[in-house]
Amino acid sequence: MSEPVRLTATFIPNDGEYFRVKLALDIAVEEVQREPGCLQYEITEESEERIVLSELWASEEDLDRHSKGIAVQDLNESLSALLAEPVKVERV
Repeated sequence: MSEPVRLTATFIPNDGEYFRVKLALDIAVEEVQREPGCLQYEITEESEERIVLSELWASEEDLDRHSKGIAVQDLNESLSALLAEPVKVERV
């Protein structure tokens, strides 16, 4: 079994789209927190200019499963026209 994997994902909303981005993320958080191997999936920093989501997965396998899952697909679709730039995902 692999080591836990910690990530941050930074979302930069288009002007005037903060609340729509936040709503889409709130919905995704509720869904993803129920996924196997999810130890943390929560918004840890937010302002009108950016929203940071912190993630902790029990293993690389759990993260891979999540990355291909319906919650991520739905979130990406919801955010497709709301972000000023692509989501920045970093391992921390």
